[in-house]
Amino acid sequence: MDSFRNILNTFFADVIALTGSWYLFYFVRFELGIIPGESAQAPIALFVPALVICVFWLIVFAIFGLYKNLYLISRFDEFLRVGKVTLLGTLILFFVLFIDNLGWTNSNIQFAKTYTLSYWLVVFLSVWLLRLVVRTYEIVQVKKGRGLHRAVIVGTGHMARDIRDNLERNRTSGMNVIGFVSESDQMPAETTIGDVPVIGTLSDLRTIIQREQVKDVIAALEQEDTAKLIRIVDEIDVPDVSVKIVPNFLNMITGLNQTNQIFGLPLIEVMPDPMPSWEKFTKRTFDIILSLCILVVTAPLFLVLIVLIKITSPGPAVFSQERLGLYGKPFIIYKFRTMYEDAEARSGPVWATENDPRITPLGFWLRKLRLDEIPQLYNVLKGDMSLVGPRPERAHFVNKFKKEIPLYTRRLRVRPGITGWAQVKWKYDESMEDVIEKTKYDLFYVENMSLRMDFKILLNTIATVVRGKGQ
Repeated sequence: MDSFRNILNTFFADVIALTGSWYLFYFVRFELGIIPGESAQAPIALFVPALVICVFWLIVFAIFGLYKNLYLISRFDEFLRVGKVTLLGTLILFFVLFIDNLGWTNSNIQFAKTYTLSYWLVVFLSVWLLRLVVRTYEIVQVKKGRGLHRAVIVGTGHMARDIRDNLERNRTSGMNVIGFVSESDQMPAETTIGDVPVIGTLSDLRTIIQREQVKDVIAALEQEDTAKLIRIVDEIDVPDVSVKIVPNFLNMITGLNQTNQIFGLPLIEVMPDPMPSWEKFTKRTFDIILSLCILVVTAPLFLVLIVLIKITSPGPAVFSQERLGLYGKPFIIYKFRTMYEDAEARSGPVWATENDPRITPLGFWLRKLRLDEIPQLYNVLKGDMSLVGPRPERAHFVNKFKKEIPLYTRRLRVRPGITGWAQVKWKYDESMEDVIEKTKYDLFYVENMSLRMDFKILLNTIATVVRGKGQ
C-alpha cells in the first residue's frame, strides 16, 4: 500500500537522522562532557563508523517493518513504533559491544547504562523528528489532493453514497474515489452518482482494479446484499489492494480483519498479512538455512534414490510440473518421481488415490516416508516455496476450486510450502470434500501464520515421517 515515494522519503530521512545522531552523540559525550570520557577522534574520522552504524540501523528498521504501512500513518503510532524498534536495536548494540567485558563493577555498569540510555534517546529523537517532518509534509500534500490512492466503492445505495461524501469532505483519508461498482452483474439505470461514474459491475471488479490501478476497495452494500460479500472479497484478492467493508459483515470474515475509523465511519479492513516483518524475515532465513543443511546431509541419500528410481522403472528420476505459487505466479516444482512415466498423459489431471495403480512400488515408500519431497528444497532456496505453507496446486485445479470454494484463492496470499497445516491435519485429496476440508485448514494458517505455528507444523511433519503416515 505504500508508494515508492513514501518509502524513499522515509529512507533518506532515516539516513540523515542516523548519520547525524552518531555525530550528535559524539558531541554530547565528549564536547559537552555529559558522559565522562576523552575525545579520541576528529569528526572526519567518525564518518566511516557512522556509515557502518547507519547500515546496521537500516537493516534493523527493514526487518522490524519500519518501512511498511507508512501511508498516512498516525504520527503517534509512528512515535511508538520508532521508540520500540530503536530501543531493541540499542540493546542489540549494547550486547555486541559490552558482552565480552567480564570485569563488571558498579562503576562500569553505571557507565554502560548511562551510555546506552543516552545513545538510545539521541537515535530515537533524531529518527522520529525527521520522520515527523516527512509525515507532516505528506499530509499537507494529501490535503492538496496529491498522492491520493485510487479507490472504488462497491455498491450504489445510500451507504455507498454516504461513504463517498465523507471521503470527499476529508481528503486526509488518502483516498480518491474514481468510481462506483454495481453490486450486481448488471449496470444500474444511473450511469453516475453525483459526479462520480459507475464504471462497471461486480463481475468486472478484478479487471477494474488492474486497469485503473486501484489501491483501495470499499464494499458498501445494503443489508439485503450482504450475501454477496464473500464473492466480493474473493474477487478483490489482488496483491497490494486494501479491502475495507462495512462492520455489519464482521461475522462473515472473523479473523481476517481489523476495525478502523475513517472520520466517524467504522470500516473493517481485511488483513492479508498477519505475520510481522521480523517474523517473515526470520521465516525466510530459517527456510534457507534448514534447506541447505538438509540438502547437504541427504546428498548421499539423494544420489541413492536417483539410482533406485532409474533402475526400478523407466523415466526420469526427478519429476517436474508447473504449479501456482505466491499470488498465482507459475513455477516449476520438483519431486522424486513416484508414478510410472507419463502416468497422467492418459488420465489427465486427477488426484492420487490410496491404492493408485499409477504409483510404482518404490514410489509407494517414497510417499509414505515423504522422501519424494526432498527436491522441493531447491524450490525453497529459489524462493518459489517455503518449508511451511499451503501446498501448491496446478492451474487446472485452482481454476476449478475457486469457482466452487469461497475464498479458495486466499491460499495464494502466502508462499506455498513443502508441508502445511492441512497436510498434518488431513489426508491427501481424493474428493472435493477433502479439498474443502483442507482449504479450511489452509485458510486458518493464512489468517494465523506465525513462527510458533510453523515450528508446530514442522514437528508434526517429522512425526508423520517417522510413523510412515504419508500417502
